[in-house]
Amino acid sequence: MKKGWQTKTLADLCEVFADGDWVESKDQSPEGIRLIQTGNVGEGVFKDRGEKARYISEGTFKRLRCTEIFKGDCLISRLPDPAGRSCLLPDTGERMITAVDCTIVRFNPRQALPEFFNYYSQSSDYLSAVDGETTGTTRKRISRSKLAQTLIPVPPLPEQHRIVGILDEAFDGLATAKANAEKNLHNARALFESHLQSVFTQRGEGWAVKKVGEISKHSLGKMLDKAKNKGELQPYLRNINVRWFTFDLSDLLQMPFLPGETDKYTAVKGDVLICEGGYPGRAAIWNEDYPIYFQKALHRVRFHEPEYNKWFVYYLYSQDTSGDLKQHFSGTGIQHFTGEVLARFEIPLPPFPELRRALATFDELAEETQRLESLYQRKLAALDALKKSLLYQAFAGKI
Repeated sequence: MKKGWQTKTLADLCEVFADGDWVESKDQSPEGIRLIQTGNVGEGVFKDRGEKARYISEGTFKRLRCTEIFKGDCLISRLPDPAGRSCLLPDTGERMITAVDCTIVRFNPRQALPEFFNYYSQSSDYLSAVDGETTGTTRKRISRSKLAQTLIPVPPLPEQHRIVGILDEAFDGLATAKANAEKNLHNARALFESHLQSVFTQRGEGWAVKKVGEISKHSLGKMLDKAKNKGELQPYLRNINVRWFTFDLSDLLQMPFLPGETDKYTAVKGDVLICEGGYPGRAAIWNEDYPIYFQKALHRVRFHEPEYNKWFVYYLYSQDTSGDLKQHFSGTGIQHFTGEVLARFEIPLPPFPELRRALATFDELAEETQRLESLYQRKLAALDALKKSLLYQAFAGKI
């Protein structure tokens, strides 16, 4: 640590260090005093989320003896993710209280700047220290007493002002660079999706519309039933393994299959696999030379004309990104793309020469979009690494 700096516990730096209020659903009102929750606490930023705002009445405020919070107060979430993240309250134009899992912090102005701690709360050292003190099996949290004992580096106030000024300028630049990268990433995807939409909607002469059930055979996979399933353990695909246009095979599970079930419950090269639930409609083509088992959460579609498989996946993707696909789902909570609906699902089909030309363009655009996505994701990762490096140097006294 830099000469002249001290180390103090978080509580020792504060004039107020207290938990928010225990407010149950029955205590809430349509309007009144706003209840700030852990979901409003981002990593160094306040997330307004006005559409999810909750309130209590003035009468409930008095009855529960709630603690009012104000602009400039620091809120620390004791719940993940990550536990210990903080934000400074802006002026929301409303009276505010906060929930019990948020700790209210008002710093002693003679010891610490709220902005200095808010930056420190984003550092790896701080977050690791907090994570080491979290407890719980289902949902981890840090207790207020443990949070109070978290050690904080404390330079003299002029040094804190200097560090905050440097980080303000640097983080503004990082935020601009990140916003530009995310905008470019969005634009690359939008261009690809726009081209798909134009092809599928501006249909030319000779196009036909066919139902999936007319031009393919489709079926669901095997139901997972530990009590009834017999046979030899085999790896199988779940809906989580099916991504758009590809598969994530990093976490395949196994279940028993009998030899006679192989043809019924395996996909072979060229088959389309579609999520029935989870992310209904998401699809990819199995292009491996070996067969793979699949469970009931997936549809296997095997077209009579193999050239339709890629066209179909692109069409599903276009329908999904436009929002039209969801009209085919059933269920209010967890939605499903049922086999009956899939059989009736209509696909616009051009003549084969036109289909092949369109697919060649789709593939070219998809490859370029993927290249750009990879480039922008690397830029975003580099910006995140630079942010962590700046925070490390700032609180090690190296800037």
